[in-house]
Parts: sequence; C-alpha cells; structure tokens
Amino acid sequence: MQKKLTITVDEAVYEGLHKVIGRRHISHFIEDLVRPHVIGTDLEAGYRAMASDEEREQEAMEWSEAMLGDMADAAR
Repeated sequence: MQKKLTITVDEAVYEGLHKVIGRRHISHFIEDLVRPHVIGTDLEAGYRAMASDEEREQEAMEWSEAMLGDMADAAR
C-alpha cells in the first residue's frame, strides 16, 4: 500500500528534480534513495543474489577490465 507524503525542498532542488528525473518519476526516485536508509537490508542475501546474476557479473567484469585498461593508458 502506498501513502502520500508532502515534503518541502529548495526551489533549485525542485526544478532539478523535474528537469533531470521527470515529473512522473520523482516519487520512485526518492523512494529508491530513501529505502536503504529506513528499511533493514540483508546485505549477505543481496550480495548472493547479485553474484548469482551471471549477466550482471559478466557486465561488471567487462567494466572493470575496461577501467584497468584506461588506468594503464592514463598519464601519471
């Protein structure tokens, strides 16, 4: 069940939310940010779930390998 919440934010934050996130997506965006801070999480179960996602793990490996390549080419 969802509940309605009224919050007050700075005008610049309000405008930024509308510009970057979009009018119909702000609630979901804020909920995703707040959820880990107010609802207990089982980190071990979360890590197990991520590790079992083979496609995600492959993408993560490709990303980390690409970062290592970029680091090798970086000026010191």
